[in-house]
Amino acid sequence: MTVDTEDLIGRLAAELRPVRRLPHPLRRAATWLGFALLAVAACVAWFGPRHDLMERLERPHEVAQLLFALATGVLAAVAAFELSLPDRSSRWVLLPLPAAAAWVGSLGMGCLADVARMGPQALVLGTSWGCFRFILLMGVPLALSLVWMLRHAGPIRPVPVAVLGGLAGAAISAVGLSLFHHLDAALMVLAWHGGTTLLVVVAAVFAGRAWQERASVGFTAA
Repeated sequence: MTVDTEDLIGRLAAELRPVRRLPHPLRRAATWLGFALLAVAACVAWFGPRHDLMERLERPHEVAQLLFALATGVLAAVAAFELSLPDRSSRWVLLPLPAAAAWVGSLGMGCLADVARMGPQALVLGTSWGCFRFILLMGVPLALSLVWMLRHAGPIRPVPVAVLGGLAGAAISAVGLSLFHHLDAALMVLAWHGGTTLLVVVAAVFAGRAWQERASVGFTAA
């Protein structure tokens, strides 16, 4: 019995492979953010910046919208990587919420500024399928790329990680869209940017639940 046990231990030890330690969450978040910003910058370069970009950047609420949207994306990505580790507090999910609230608030302030500047015309809500397509087609792949980077550790908290990934991708896509897509009224930006971002986040909720179910089935089978 002793010989068999030692032989088994020997065979198991011979098959061991070194485990590569994951980089720090902030480093991995920075890697993904670099990729995301390069992808969005490439789209902006392809379409060309909007003709009134410099004029828009002279308005404080326009700058606030860009900065808060960017902060939302960055903080959501950081929180996703932190939550992928078992020893991290679940309260990391709260990290991007103040920036997201400030983003929505800045859009609201923009609505008021547009009403003062343009009158009732600022409240006319039209369609902008260009916003919808760009945020959806760019935000979803960015979110999926983040989830792919978290594929080994993400099942620890799959739903929050997927939701944060969706929020990060959509928020950064909205920043890029604002640089080249022309929308005069902040109400339109609120409806189409905010609405599409919410749609991406809701889709991430369902994706996270499916991810959780797959992880549960795999764990049960094991």
